[in-house]
Amino acid sequence: MNKRPRSVTVISWIFIAVGSIALLTSLLPKTPETQQRLAEFRSEHSLQNVLIFAGPVLAVICGVFMLLRFNWARWLLVVWFGINVLGNVLHSPLRLLLPGLLFGVAIYFLFRPQATAYFSKNSAENVKADDTHTA
Repeated sequence: MNKRPRSVTVISWIFIAVGSIALLTSLLPKTPETQQRLAEFRSEHSLQNVLIFAGPVLAVICGVFMLLRFNWARWLLVVWFGINVLGNVLHSPLRLLLPGLLFGVAIYFLFRPQATAYFSKNSAENVKADDTHTA
C-alpha cells in the first residue's frame, strides 16, 4: 500500500479545519443587527445562502475523503477551489493574489507523482499487495 504523502495529509487537514471553523462560526449566535441583515439576505438570495454553507461542507468532505484515498475528492477540491478563485477574480483582480497562490500550491502538491501514485488504485504496489493476499 502506498504511504500517504505528507503534503496530501497537510492539505486535507487544512481544508477540514477551515471548513469546520467556517461551519461553526456560521452557527454561533449573532447580534440582532447581524441577524436582521442575514434574514434579509436569505430572503433575497436563497441560492447564495445555500452556497455559503455548501462551500465549508465541501471543504470538510474533500479533506476527509482525500485522507481516505478517494481520487474524486482530490478532483472535487480542485474544481471547487478553482471556481472560488475565479469568483474572486470577477469581484476584484486584487483578490486573486492569496487565493490564486494557495490554489497553485494545492494543485502542485496534489498532482505531484507521489500524490498521484497515492490516489491511483492501479499503482504497482497495490497490485503486488493484492497478489500476496490471493496467494
